[in-house]
Amino acid sequence: MKIPVVRKILEANDQMAEELQATFAERQILCLNLMSSPGAGKTTLLEQTLRGLSSDLNMAVIEGDVQTSNDAERIAATGAQAIQINTDGACHLDSSMVQEAVKQTDLNALDILFIENVGNLVCPAAFNVGEDFKVTVLSLPEGDDKPEKYPSMFARSKLLLINKIDLLPYLEFDLERAAKAARTINPEIEVLTVSAKTGEGMDEWYAWLKDRRQEKT
Repeated sequence: MKIPVVRKILEANDQMAEELQATFAERQILCLNLMSSPGAGKTTLLEQTLRGLSSDLNMAVIEGDVQTSNDAERIAATGAQAIQINTDGACHLDSSMVQEAVKQTDLNALDILFIENVGNLVCPAAFNVGEDFKVTVLSLPEGDDKPEKYPSMFARSKLLLINKIDLLPYLEFDLERAAKAARTINPEIEVLTVSAKTGEGMDEWYAWLKDRRQEKT
Protein backbone atom coordinates (compact mmCIF):
# COMPACT_ATOMS: atom_id res chain seq x y z
CA MET A 1 0.00 0.00 0.00
CA LYS A 2 1.32 3.43 -0.94
CA ILE A 3 1.40 5.88 1.94
CA PRO A 4 0.92 9.53 0.94
CA VAL A 5 3.47 11.94 2.34
CA VAL A 6 2.20 15.35 3.33
CA ARG A 7 4.40 18.13 2.06
CA LYS A 8 6.27 20.04 4.74
CA ILE A 9 4.18 22.85 6.12
CA LEU A 10 7.16 25.19 5.83
CA GLU A 11 7.84 24.50 2.16
CA ALA A 12 5.19 26.85 0.78
CA ASN A 13 6.09 29.45 3.40
CA ASP A 14 9.78 29.32 2.44
CA GLN A 15 8.99 29.67 -1.27
CA MET A 16 6.95 32.80 -0.62
CA ALA A 17 9.67 34.11 1.69
CA GLU A 18 12.18 33.77 -1.12
CA GLU A 19 9.90 35.80 -3.37
CA LEU A 20 9.73 38.52 -0.75
CA GLN A 21 13.51 38.47 -0.34
CA ALA A 22 13.89 38.93 -4.09
CA THR A 23 11.55 41.92 -4.01
CA PHE A 24 13.47 43.53 -1.16
CA ALA A 25 16.85 42.78 -2.77
CA GLU A 26 15.76 44.34 -6.06
CA ARG A 27 14.82 47.52 -4.22
CA GLN A 28 17.85 47.36 -1.88
CA ILE A 29 15.60 47.27 1.18
CA LEU A 30 17.02 45.86 4.39
CA CYS A 31 14.36 43.69 6.03
CA LEU A 32 14.64 42.69 9.69
CA ASN A 33 12.42 40.25 11.57
CA LEU A 34 12.24 41.38 15.23
CA MET A 35 11.33 38.59 17.63
CA SER A 36 10.94 38.42 21.40
CA SER A 37 8.66 37.34 24.19
CA PRO A 38 5.73 39.65 25.04
CA GLY A 39 6.81 42.79 26.86
CA ALA A 40 10.48 42.72 25.87
CA GLY A 41 10.23 46.24 24.47
CA LYS A 42 10.25 45.74 20.68
CA THR A 43 7.73 48.50 20.02
CA THR A 44 9.47 51.01 22.29
CA LEU A 45 12.78 50.12 20.63
CA LEU A 46 11.23 50.74 17.21
CA GLU A 47 9.66 54.03 18.30
CA GLN A 48 13.04 55.34 19.40
CA THR A 49 14.77 53.97 16.31
CA LEU A 50 12.29 55.52 13.92
CA ARG A 51 12.68 58.90 15.61
CA GLY A 52 16.44 58.63 16.01
CA LEU A 53 17.17 57.71 12.38
CA SER A 54 14.35 59.53 10.58
CA SER A 55 16.75 62.08 9.09
CA ASP A 56 19.06 59.36 7.74
CA LEU A 57 16.83 56.47 6.66
CA ASN A 58 13.34 55.90 5.30
CA MET A 59 11.77 53.15 7.42
CA ALA A 60 8.48 51.29 7.71
CA VAL A 61 7.07 48.71 10.12
CA ILE A 62 4.82 45.70 9.59
CA GLU A 63 3.30 45.12 13.00
CA GLY A 64 2.18 41.63 14.06
CA ASP A 65 -0.23 41.12 16.96
CA VAL A 66 -2.87 38.60 17.92
CA GLN A 67 -5.41 41.41 18.31
CA THR A 68 -5.67 45.24 18.36
CA SER A 69 -3.76 47.89 16.44
CA ASN A 70 -2.29 49.48 19.58
CA ASP A 71 1.36 49.01 18.61
CA ALA A 72 0.81 50.04 14.98
CA GLU A 73 -0.79 53.26 16.22
CA ARG A 74 2.30 53.95 18.34
CA ILE A 75 4.51 53.37 15.31
CA ALA A 76 2.38 55.60 13.08
CA ALA A 77 2.66 58.38 15.65
CA THR A 78 6.38 58.61 14.84
CA GLY A 79 5.52 59.50 11.23
CA ALA A 80 6.63 56.16 9.80
CA GLN A 81 4.54 53.83 7.68
CA ALA A 82 2.78 51.25 9.85
CA ILE A 83 0.85 48.24 8.56
CA GLN A 84 -1.03 46.08 11.05
CA ILE A 85 -1.38 42.30 10.84
CA ASN A 86 -3.80 40.69 13.28
CA THR A 87 -3.24 36.95 13.43
CA ASP A 88 -6.51 36.23 15.30
CA GLY A 89 -4.89 33.68 17.56
CA ALA A 90 -1.87 32.52 15.57
CA CYS A 91 1.33 32.75 17.59
CA HIS A 92 3.59 33.97 14.75
CA LEU A 93 3.67 35.70 11.40
CA ASP A 94 4.20 33.75 8.20
CA SER A 95 5.26 34.89 4.75
CA SER A 96 1.73 34.90 3.31
CA MET A 97 0.65 37.40 5.99
CA VAL A 98 3.70 39.55 5.31
CA GLN A 99 3.16 39.39 1.56
CA GLU A 100 -0.34 40.80 1.98
CA ALA A 101 0.99 43.56 4.21
CA VAL A 102 3.76 44.38 1.72
CA LYS A 103 1.09 44.98 -0.94
CA GLN A 104 -0.15 47.83 1.25
CA THR A 105 3.33 49.23 1.88
CA ASP A 106 4.91 52.00 -0.16
CA LEU A 107 8.29 50.47 -1.01
CA ASN A 108 9.48 53.46 -3.01
CA ALA A 109 12.72 54.87 -1.57
CA LEU A 110 12.35 52.61 1.49
CA ASP A 111 15.65 51.79 3.22
CA ILE A 112 14.62 49.50 6.08
CA LEU A 113 11.51 47.41 6.65
CA PHE A 114 11.04 46.16 10.21
CA ILE A 115 8.72 43.21 10.78
CA GLU A 116 7.71 43.17 14.44
CA ASN A 117 6.67 39.59 15.03
CA VAL A 118 4.12 38.33 17.54
CA GLY A 119 5.54 38.08 21.06
CA ASN A 120 6.61 34.44 21.39
CA LEU A 121 9.99 32.80 21.95
CA VAL A 122 9.17 29.59 20.05
CA CYS A 123 7.16 29.64 16.81
CA PRO A 124 8.36 32.86 15.09
CA ALA A 125 11.89 31.48 14.77
CA ALA A 126 10.72 28.64 12.50
CA PHE A 127 9.01 30.81 9.88
CA ASN A 128 11.02 32.89 7.44
CA VAL A 129 9.11 35.98 6.35
CA GLY A 130 11.44 37.39 3.70
CA GLU A 131 13.89 38.95 6.13
CA ASP A 132 17.59 39.45 5.63
CA PHE A 133 18.19 38.82 9.32
CA LYS A 134 16.34 37.78 12.44
CA VAL A 135 16.92 39.96 15.50
CA THR A 136 16.00 38.72 18.96
CA VAL A 137 15.20 41.21 21.73
CA LEU A 138 15.71 39.90 25.28
CA SER A 139 14.81 42.11 28.26
CA LEU A 140 16.30 41.91 31.73
CA PRO A 141 13.06 41.04 33.58
CA GLU A 142 12.84 37.80 31.58
CA GLY A 143 16.01 36.36 33.09
CA ASP A 144 19.46 35.57 31.71
CA ASP A 145 18.68 31.89 31.05
CA LYS A 146 16.36 32.44 28.09
CA PRO A 147 18.95 31.47 25.43
CA GLU A 148 19.34 28.09 27.14
CA LYS A 149 15.59 27.57 27.46
CA TYR A 150 14.67 28.70 23.93
CA PRO A 151 17.74 27.89 21.81
CA SER A 152 16.07 27.90 18.39
CA MET A 153 15.29 31.62 18.58
CA PHE A 154 18.91 32.49 19.28
CA ALA A 155 20.37 29.89 16.92
CA ARG A 156 18.67 31.59 13.95
CA SER A 157 19.30 35.21 14.88
CA LYS A 158 21.95 37.51 13.50
CA LEU A 159 21.75 39.83 16.49
CA LEU A 160 20.77 39.62 20.13
CA LEU A 161 19.62 42.93 21.60
CA ILE A 162 19.57 42.84 25.39
CA ASN A 163 17.09 45.57 26.30
CA LYS A 164 16.11 47.40 29.50
CA ILE A 165 19.66 47.53 30.82
CA ASP A 166 18.60 50.55 32.89
CA LEU A 167 17.08 47.93 35.23
CA LEU A 168 20.41 46.19 35.80
CA PRO A 169 20.90 47.65 39.35
CA TYR A 170 17.54 46.25 40.40
CA LEU A 171 17.50 42.77 38.87
CA GLU A 172 19.65 39.66 39.12
CA PHE A 173 20.59 39.44 35.46
CA ASP A 174 24.05 38.35 34.36
CA LEU A 175 24.80 40.04 31.02
CA GLU A 176 27.87 37.88 30.48
CA ARG A 177 25.97 34.67 31.13
CA ALA A 178 23.21 35.58 28.66
CA ALA A 179 25.68 36.59 25.95
CA LYS A 180 27.84 33.50 26.50
CA ALA A 181 24.83 31.19 26.31
CA ALA A 182 23.67 32.80 23.07
CA ARG A 183 27.16 32.49 21.55
CA THR A 184 27.39 28.86 22.64
CA ILE A 185 24.22 28.16 20.69
CA ASN A 186 25.21 30.42 17.79
CA PRO A 187 28.89 31.41 17.59
CA GLU A 188 28.08 33.94 14.85
CA ILE A 189 25.48 35.90 16.81
CA GLU A 190 26.27 39.52 17.61
CA VAL A 191 25.26 40.98 20.98
CA LEU A 192 24.36 44.58 21.84
CA THR A 193 23.02 45.98 25.10
CA VAL A 194 20.52 48.84 25.03
CA SER A 195 17.91 50.71 26.96
CA ALA A 196 15.20 51.95 24.64
CA LYS A 197 13.87 54.00 27.58
CA THR A 198 17.04 55.93 28.49
CA GLY A 199 18.84 55.74 25.13
CA GLU A 200 21.87 53.89 26.51
CA GLY A 201 23.50 51.81 23.78
CA MET A 202 21.14 53.03 21.07
CA ASP A 203 23.94 54.65 19.06
CA GLU A 204 25.56 51.23 18.67
CA TRP A 205 22.24 49.82 17.48
CA TYR A 206 21.84 52.67 15.00
CA ALA A 207 25.36 52.07 13.69
CA TRP A 208 24.60 48.37 13.28
CA LEU A 209 21.50 49.20 11.25
CA LYS A 210 23.37 51.65 9.03
CA ASP A 211 26.12 49.11 8.39
CA ARG A 212 23.62 46.36 7.43
CA ARG A 213 21.75 48.81 5.21
CA GLN A 214 25.00 49.83 3.49
CA GLU A 215 25.69 46.18 2.74
CA LYS A 216 22.46 46.06 0.72
CA THR A 217 23.48 48.83 -1.67
